[in-house]
Amino acid sequence: MERSPGEGPSPSPMDQPSAPSDPTDQPPAAHAKPDPGSGGQPAGPGAAGEALAVLTSFGRRLLVLIPVYLAGAVGLSVGFVLFGLALYLGWRRVRDEKERSLRAARQLLDDEEQLTAKTLYMSHRELPAWVSFPDVEKAEWLNKIVAQVWPFLGQYMEKLLAETVAPAVRGSNPHLQTFTFTRVELGEKPLRIIGVKVHPGQRKEQILLDLNISYVGDVQIDVEVKKYFCKAGVKGMQLHGVLRVILEPLIGDLPFVGAVSMFFIRRPTLDINWTGMTNLLDIPGLSSLSDTMIMDSIAAFLVLPNRLLVPLVPDLQDVAQLRSPLPRGIIRIHLLAARGLSSKDKYVKGLIEGKSDPYALVMVHEVPGQEIEVEVFDKDPDKDDFLGRMKLDVGKVLQASVLDDWFPLQGGQGQVHLRLEWLSLLSDAEKLEQVLQWNWGVSSRPDPPSAAILVVYLDRAQDLPMVTSELYPPQLKKGNKEPNPMVQLSIQDVTQESKAVYSTNCPVWEEAFRFFLQDPQSQELDVQVKDDSRALTLGALTLPLARLLTAPELILDQWFQLSSSGPNSRLYMKLVMRILYLDSSEICFPTVPGCPGAWDVDSENPQRGSSVDAPPRPCHTTPDSQFGTEHVLRIHVLEAQDLIAKDRFLGGLVKGKSDPYVKLKLAGRSFRSHVVREDLNPRWNEVFEVIVTSVPGQELEVEVFDKDLDKDDFLGRCKVRLTTVLNSGFLDEWLTLEDVPSGRLHLRLERLTPRPTAAELEEVLQVNSLIQTQKSAELAAALLSIYMERAEDLPLRKGTKHLSPYATLTVGDSSHKTKTISQTSAPVWDESASFLIRKPHTESLELQVRGEGTGVLGSLSLPLSELLVADQLCLDRWFTLSSGQGQVLLRAQLGILVSQHSGVEAHSHSYSHSSSSLSEEPELSGGPPHITSSAPELRQRLTHVDSPLEAPAGPLGQVKLTLWYYSEERKLVSIVHGCRSLRQNGRDPPDPYVSLLLLPDKNRGTKRRTSQKKRTLSPEFNERFEWELPLDEAQRRKLDVSVKSNSSFMSRERELLGKVQLDLAETDLSQGVARWYDLMDNKDKGSS
Repeated sequence: MERSPGEGPSPSPMDQPSAPSDPTDQPPAAHAKPDPGSGGQPAGPGAAGEALAVLTSFGRRLLVLIPVYLAGAVGLSVGFVLFGLALYLGWRRVRDEKERSLRAARQLLDDEEQLTAKTLYMSHRELPAWVSFPDVEKAEWLNKIVAQVWPFLGQYMEKLLAETVAPAVRGSNPHLQTFTFTRVELGEKPLRIIGVKVHPGQRKEQILLDLNISYVGDVQIDVEVKKYFCKAGVKGMQLHGVLRVILEPLIGDLPFVGAVSMFFIRRPTLDINWTGMTNLLDIPGLSSLSDTMIMDSIAAFLVLPNRLLVPLVPDLQDVAQLRSPLPRGIIRIHLLAARGLSSKDKYVKGLIEGKSDPYALVMVHEVPGQEIEVEVFDKDPDKDDFLGRMKLDVGKVLQASVLDDWFPLQGGQGQVHLRLEWLSLLSDAEKLEQVLQWNWGVSSRPDPPSAAILVVYLDRAQDLPMVTSELYPPQLKKGNKEPNPMVQLSIQDVTQESKAVYSTNCPVWEEAFRFFLQDPQSQELDVQVKDDSRALTLGALTLPLARLLTAPELILDQWFQLSSSGPNSRLYMKLVMRILYLDSSEICFPTVPGCPGAWDVDSENPQRGSSVDAPPRPCHTTPDSQFGTEHVLRIHVLEAQDLIAKDRFLGGLVKGKSDPYVKLKLAGRSFRSHVVREDLNPRWNEVFEVIVTSVPGQELEVEVFDKDLDKDDFLGRCKVRLTTVLNSGFLDEWLTLEDVPSGRLHLRLERLTPRPTAAELEEVLQVNSLIQTQKSAELAAALLSIYMERAEDLPLRKGTKHLSPYATLTVGDSSHKTKTISQTSAPVWDESASFLIRKPHTESLELQVRGEGTGVLGSLSLPLSELLVADQLCLDRWFTLSSGQGQVLLRAQLGILVSQHSGVEAHSHSYSHSSSSLSEEPELSGGPPHITSSAPELRQRLTHVDSPLEAPAGPLGQVKLTLWYYSEERKLVSIVHGCRSLRQNGRDPPDPYVSLLLLPDKNRGTKRRTSQKKRTLSPEFNERFEWELPLDEAQRRKLDVSVKSNSSFMSRERELLGKVQLDLAETDLSQGVARWYDLMDNKDKGSS
C-alpha cells in the first residue's frame, strides 16, 4: 500500500506485512504526539484547519436558509418551500441509495471468494452462478486478462469519445457547438465475468457462450457545454446481466472464427450515479424515467432480438443472416373471447353499475423464458381501466403444438380464451396448397392468417446514379454529389425501410427484413432505392414471390438489376421463404355429426380451417407426458432389534422396556404401525403402500417411538432415498437408527410398476391373498390413473345465470376434488388423480360434476370391469352424464401391480378336492387376456365366479380354502374364500360362518373363525388366518374346518352345516393353491 509523505516513515523490511494492513493498525503521523527532540512543528496549522472546517460547515447551513429567505422576499407561500424541501429530500434519498448500492456491489466483487465461503449454506439466490449451477464455470483467468487490458481500454474510450462522439454531437445541433468531454476515466474497477456457460451441441459451425457479467465501476465521465456554462457527467455505474456471445461461422483459416455476435438475453439492470446538471435525473420520478430511456436505447441494438455483430474476417458472407437468423417457428395467437370480467363503468356517481368496454393487448417477451402476455383493459374516454393480465410460457406452446384453453387473469377477475398454434417453418413448396386451403376457412381480424414468411437479407448495391440537379424537382436546389441511399421494401400495404448510408453510390447495408405472406402465389415484393430525403428514386425492382416457389430450398441469393436507374446499377439480396405449417396430426376432426366427442362446426365455415371460429372438438384427451408414469412403493415394516428402553417405574428406580411403534412419511402421506407392548425386539410385520413419482430428491422418513400415556418417547430415525428403490426395484436391509445409542430396523421395500396385461391379474390377486398380513390393509392389485380434461353442455339450474363447476372422483374410500372453474358451462380442468385398486372386478369409479352452490349437475359410474375388457386397459373418450345433459372428456387407465419379490409362485389354476375325488378346476380370470397397468395399491382376492366346467358340489356343499406355509414369516396361512351350495334345513337360508381348529390342540390359541354372513347359501369371506409354528410341526397337524350357522337369535347353539378335516402332512403347503373341498357330516369328516 502506498503511503503519503505526511504519514511518517515506513516500517523496516522485517516489520513490513505481506499484505496491506488495516489503517487502524498504523495510525497517521498527524494524530501522533510530536517528539520534543525532533524539532516538530507546533500545532498551529492543525487548529487553523479545524477552524476553517467549522466555518465551512456553518456556511453550508446558511446556504440552506437562502431559499426560505427568497421565498419570503418574493411573497411565495410556505407550500413552495415545503415542496422544494420534499423534492430535495427525495433527491437525497435516491442519491444515498445509489451510493450505498455501489459500495455494497464493490465490496461484493472485491471479497467474492470470502463472501461465497460464508454463504455456502445459504439459499442459491445469494450465490454466484458458478456455485449454484454446475455447468457455469468460474473464469477467473478471464477476469485477470480484462483487468490487465482495462487501462488500455480506457485510453481507447477516451480517444473514441473525443475524436468520434464529440464531433458528432457538436454537428448534430447548433446549440451544442461547444460540447466537449472534459474528463474520461474508466477507473480502477474493471468489468468482471462472474460465470461462463458454454452450450455444446447446438450447431457444429458455432460456439455459444453465456457470460454472467457484472460491472460495478468507478467510471467518471464529465461533459461541458461551455456556451451555457453547463456541466454534467457520470460518477459510478452498475451494470448486471447475461451477455450471450456467439462465435460463428467457424472457418478453416485464421482466426478460425468469422464473426462475433453479442446480445443481452434479457434487459440488463442499470444504475447510474449522475453528477452536475444531470443530478436532476435523480429526482424521484425522473430517476426511473431516465433509467428506462437509457435501457430502451441499449435494448434497441443490444437486447434480443437485436444483436451486435463484429466481423473478424474481410468479405464475410451472410452478415445480415448472422444478424437476423431464421426463427425456429412462428406462434399464431387467436384471441377468442373473455368471460367473468369485472364491470368498471359506473353511472350516477357509482349508484348504477354498468359493464365494461374490453379490449386486449398481446405482447411477446423474448428468450429465455419467452412469455406471451395478454393485458385486458376497459376503454374509457379518459384513462382506460385495467381488468387483468395473464402470462404463458412459449415452451408450453412448442410442446403442445396446439394449445386451446381458458386462462385466468391475474390482478383482476375473469378468464381469457386463447388458441395458440406452433407453426413450423418448412422449405417444401408442396405444403403451400394445403396451408392455403386450411387458412381459407379461418376468419381472422384484422389481417388474414399468413401462409408463409419471407426474410429479405439486404446486402449491398453497386453503381447507383450520382445525384444531380436535373434529377430533383425544381423546388429542391441540389448540386451534383454522391447519394445517401436507403431502401424501401413493400409487400402490399406493409413497408419497411433500411438505414441510410451517406455519401456513396455503392452502399453496404447488411440488414434483414421479415414479411408475413398471405398468398405467395399472387404477391410481389416491391423494392425502391431512394435518397435519404425520399424525394429521389435511385432505382426500383418488382419481384413476383411465385418465383421463389420454384427456387431450390425456396431461396434466391443473387444480384438483381434495378430499373429506372443506371445501366450497371444492381442490388444484391438473399430472399428466403418458409411455409408456415401447423402439424395437425393430433387434432381430431369428426366426420359424423353428433358423434361422441364431436364439436359442432359452424355451418357457414365447414372447412377444416374453421377451427378458429369453432375449434374442433377433440375426440381424445391430451394429458402431459408425466401422466400414468407413477409407481407404487410397497413398504414392509418387519421388525427391530436392540431398541433403547424408555419406560421407567417407581420414579426411575426400576427400568422397564418400551412399547414401540413406527411412523413413516413419504410423498405427502404418513403411516403408522401398531404398538408392540413391552418389547425391545419387536416384530410388526405390516405392509403399507403409497403412490410415488420419479421426482428426484424424495426420501422415505422412518421414525420409531415408544408409546406413552403423555408424550411418546423418541427411539430413533432413519431415511431411505427413494431413487435407490426406484432404480433397483427392491431393497431388503437392516437400517441403523440415528440419534440414539442403539437400535436397528428391518425394512423391505419394493417398487411395483403397473403393467398393461390382464393375464396376470388373477395371479396378482392370488399372491396378494397369500402374503397379506393380519395387521395390514388389503394389498392393491392395480393402479387406476384418471385424467379429467374437460366437460361440456352442463345444465343450468333454475334461478342461476352462471355455473362454477368442479368434479369429484371417488373409488372406495379415496376421493379427489378438482379445482373450481368460475362462470362456465364448459370447464377445462386438466387434472389427474391416481387410486389404488384392491378388487378390479367389483370396484367402480364414481364421478360427480357439481356446481359451486348449485348442487349436482351430473354423475357417472364407471365399473372398472369395463377397463379390463378395453384395449390396453384404457378408455379415452367422452362420457355422457347420468342427468342426460352434459358430457365429460376423461382418460381412465388401469395398471396391474405384479410383485417380483413376494416369495410366492402363483398358479393360474385351482383345484376341487373332496373326500372321494380330486378334480381339476380352472379358475376364471375374470377378464380378457390383456389388461393395462397403472399404479395404485394391491388388494386382496376378488370374488370368484363359478365355472360351468367344475365338478358338482356334494350334498352338503363345498368350502374353498387356500393353505400355504409362509417360510419367511414362519407361519401357516389359511385363506377362507367362501362356500357354495350349502344345505338349507329350515324355511330361511342360514347365516353361515367358518370355524378353523388346528388339531390336536383344541384351545383358543389355535381356533379361528370368519365373520358371519346373513341369509345366504353361497357366502363370500375372503378372510386370512395365521398360525406361528415351524414347518415340521405344521406338517404334523390337522386342520378342522367347520361351516356353522346360528340356530336362533336367542340361542347360543350352533347348527353344523358341514365340515372337513385336512391332514397337512398330505397337503402341498409350498404351492398356495385355492381348492374346493366337499363338506361332510359330523360322522364322516372327510380326508385329504
